[in-house]
Amino acid sequence: MPNAQCPMPNAHCPNFMSAEIICVGTELLLGDILNGNAQYLAKELAFLGIPHYYQTVVGDNLDRLQKAIAIASSRAQILIFTGGLGPTPDDLTCEAIATYFNSPLIERADIIEDITKKFAVRNRVMTPSNRKQALIPQGADILPNISGTAPGIIWQPVNQSQKNLIILTFPGVPSEMHRMWQETAVPFLKSQGWGENIIHSRMLKFWGVGESALAEKVSSFLNVPNPTVAPYASKGEVKLRVAAKAVSESAAEELIVPVEQQIKDIAGLDYYGADDDTLASVVGGLLRSAGETVSVAESCTGGYLGQMLTENSGSSDYFWGGVISYDNSAKVGMLGVNSEDLEKYGAVSGVVAEQMAVGVKKRLGTTWGISITGVAGPTGGSETKPVGLVYIGLAAPNGEVQSFENQFGVARGRSLIRHLSACTALDILRRRLIKK
Repeated sequence: MPNAQCPMPNAHCPNFMSAEIICVGTELLLGDILNGNAQYLAKELAFLGIPHYYQTVVGDNLDRLQKAIAIASSRAQILIFTGGLGPTPDDLTCEAIATYFNSPLIERADIIEDITKKFAVRNRVMTPSNRKQALIPQGADILPNISGTAPGIIWQPVNQSQKNLIILTFPGVPSEMHRMWQETAVPFLKSQGWGENIIHSRMLKFWGVGESALAEKVSSFLNVPNPTVAPYASKGEVKLRVAAKAVSESAAEELIVPVEQQIKDIAGLDYYGADDDTLASVVGGLLRSAGETVSVAESCTGGYLGQMLTENSGSSDYFWGGVISYDNSAKVGMLGVNSEDLEKYGAVSGVVAEQMAVGVKKRLGTTWGISITGVAGPTGGSETKPVGLVYIGLAAPNGEVQSFENQFGVARGRSLIRHLSACTALDILRRRLIKK
């Protein structure tokens, strides 16, 4: 339990406590399953204000599991396990925990009864192998699993040198783990004094600026202890996580808001949104507010831009449709691109991008028209038009037409070039809508 004199646990607290997440399963090591459980638990621990500095993934091996327990219990006071609670021989989590702490495994009749009832509801008979799920370390409390057959445990071993160690186990099935965490684990941890201080964060998002350039602009915030500011980069986007420690979410917000505003002022139009915002949702909101519409003409992105726009519910308010004009004949026949210009400048050119944008705007009768044409690779490039060269066209309500050349680079790969092209097109439109 956190020291009463040190409500925010940290390295200077005499009763400093932290958690470690141990995810069990060879399938995780092989990459067959994405380890979403660790991400979920990390966010939940932050919300409770419980520090955690390590995550371990270990396969279905008794010896390696016990070694992982030895290391984790030497540096953390809350060990959270996911996976390895099933009925098969390679489900070893409870056995490993009990063996490491020299505790016998006890078959619990109430767990047998619960599993039997769950099988009966499904018109099935419990198999002998499922009895294994009723074996838990002596003295451990059951962490109920309403959805599945594998219960977890909440255990504070008494026969070990490190006192106040807390062990929580969960099945690897995410839906079962989430429910068990919220319904039982969170109330238990709060009863131990956690949750009085939380870590609340906001993710600020930027497009059109590099991670190092943005970090330099906001460098004065990067070493502030509370709230902390940390940069991240992913697929052309840069993010700044602003995280505050406080007694409540509202108190944390009071710390975050002024820092957030200062960063937004520094970043200007490079800042586009926060948390769940996407470029498409922000563009959609701007179009809806202005009572305007957009249509798209796509070549190398093959409908990806339209897909991004329609991922938001209600997008029909502002997105009227698009034309995938992959072949030149579609550019001419459906968008009215001049065949002589195609011959002279090529499909990957600013001239053609502009005509595509004008053509789709006119054909669908929208306020705005936006187009993408380029070389996504890995083949099709030339010395003058290399892989990664993309032109974006924009036709505005006032009749103004522009094209924008982008060199995304051959090393990015086809998928990323298409993603960057669609996002950049959205960003170009976003900036124009704001500047209107």
